[in-house]
Amino acid sequence: MEVEILSEEQNPMLHRSEVRFQIVHDESTPSRLSVRDSLAAKLDKDSSEVVVHEMNTKFGMRKTVGYAKVYDSPEHARDVEQEYMLERNKIAADTDAEAEAEEAE
Repeated sequence: MEVEILSEEQNPMLHRSEVRFQIVHDESTPSRLSVRDSLAAKLDKDSSEVVVHEMNTKFGMRKTVGYAKVYDSPEHARDVEQEYMLERNKIAADTDAEAEAEEAE
């Protein structure tokens, strides 16, 4: 899977950048989580700071175009994003697991 950043706009009021991206893939359309992880690696960010909002693949094409928001921290993402979007991107679950791990120590 090859990730290309088409455009990136800064939004300092919400502590994020808004990214349009394109993915060329060999198999079927990749999952939201694999796209999130690949995008985070490309932007040198933690995957819990990236929220993928949309991905569009035209029928028969091996190219997906999408839109994501990249936050400065996971806390900013939780403060701004709607709950269903955090669940889709598995951000709320990741932070709950981290909190449980800290409590166990």
